[in-house]
Amino acid sequence: MKTLIIAEAGVNHNGDMALAKRLIAAAAEAGADLVKFQTFIAANIISRSAPKAEYQKGATDPRESQQEMVRKLELTRDNHLELIAECEKQGIGFFSTAFDKDSIDLLEELGGAEIVKAPSGELTNLPYLRYLTRHGKRVLLSTGMANLGEIEAAINVVEQAGTPREKITVLHCTTEYPAPMEDVNLRAMTSIGEAFGVPVGYSDHTSGIEVPIAAVALGATVIEKHFTLDRNLPGPDHRASLEPDELKAMVRGIRNIERAMGDGIKRPSPSELKNKPIARKSLVAARPIKAGERFSEDNLMAKRPGTGISPMRWDDVIGREAPRDFGEDEMIEL
Repeated sequence: MKTLIIAEAGVNHNGDMALAKRLIAAAAEAGADLVKFQTFIAANIISRSAPKAEYQKGATDPRESQQEMVRKLELTRDNHLELIAECEKQGIGFFSTAFDKDSIDLLEELGGAEIVKAPSGELTNLPYLRYLTRHGKRVLLSTGMANLGEIEAAINVVEQAGTPREKITVLHCTTEYPAPMEDVNLRAMTSIGEAFGVPVGYSDHTSGIEVPIAAVALGATVIEKHFTLDRNLPGPDHRASLEPDELKAMVRGIRNIERAMGDGIKRPSPSELKNKPIARKSLVAARPIKAGERFSEDNLMAKRPGTGISPMRWDDVIGREAPRDFGEDEMIEL
């Protein structure tokens, strides 16, 4: 099964459309399936008194509020049209997370993807979940900061809004930027799938590419990863993002893991069949053996190649009479 790889440009465009277009080109070159932005109206989602997160304080102007910081990263309707056109030009799917009702309406009006995403911060926002999922599109439900009870409640809201459970993919996530390795708890992703009978994925905030690749090996059907053109750019998410060469390496690693997973049936692969007779062994004479002499542990050995009698027949051969003379190293025949 092919993993849906979402390159999360997010707000790493810094309000600059030229930078946003370069991010789209980088995601397409890396081989991602979708490039994802964030659609919001800051005043609709953040109060004037809301503080910044610690990771935001160190990467942005300390004098501005969270709302002021986020307002500079809003994308207009015309910006969206420009980004959609650029995605078509670059041959990559456009995707965006809507954070409020007006933004949900905008993306629907623009004919967005047949997938919608609820970010981790909205997992406990009942009216938002209900409005976002009312059309029954495929839903990605991100679960940073959540416990199983909160995930179950969100899934129930989405189902009641009209989206069947089989169209809900739950993304395990750790909401810290970057997320410490010891806080990832990747096994929780499989626990979510087992608990609720849903497809699972992983939205990654760690530094590096190892964890999303491991998530695919554990059964993730969707991988989302922040990326930037330069981690040293100003802005809240750049420091926890991959640079283009790293994004390309992550995509390559995921595609390799997909090929390596196979069908689960243990059998010789086509590429190793030619090595089977070379690497395995056969019963041979350890020293010259005369016709009529009984085969024993003293006159038999197992040596390559494996084109004769298998050493697994050792007990069957021991004690039999040699049908003819055998020279040293000669394969035994019965």
